Amino acid sequence: MRPTSVPARTLIWLWPLMLALGAVTALLAWVFLALLTGRQLGWMAVLVALELLFMLRLGTLRGGPLRVVLVSAGTVLITLLAWWSIASAWLGGSMGLAPWESALRMGPHLAWTLVSLANSPMDWIWLGVATVLGAWLAR
Repeated sequence: MRPTSVPARTLIWLWPLMLALGAVTALLAWVFLALLTGRQLGWMAVLVALELLFMLRLGTLRGGPLRVVLVSAGTVLITLLAWWSIASAWLGGSMGLAPWESALRMGPHLAWTLVSLANSPMDWIWLGVATVLGAWLAR
């Protein structure tokens, strides 16, 4: 007897789009919430890792080394971009600049100084937890 279900096809072109969509929405949500509350919200790194993992699964990327690297590196990259964006929005707001204008004008040394002053050790711990959790779940 033949099976009635059709085997699922893997769409190779879908996971990069889903990864980009997840990265952009996670970054925007983190920056918006941080500016709304006035805090860095380091725990958002865990939500970023989970969102990237979910979006890659929706994009039909199977578990393995590629997904582990994408989730881990994506979590770190989005966290650094969120911290840069938050710092530039606060600094640019006092100078009358839009957040994207301030982000383009702020150099890496100033960004690192502001991020290191704004983040507590717990924010860095959340980044480590998110990276390890994302890598473990992406296997």
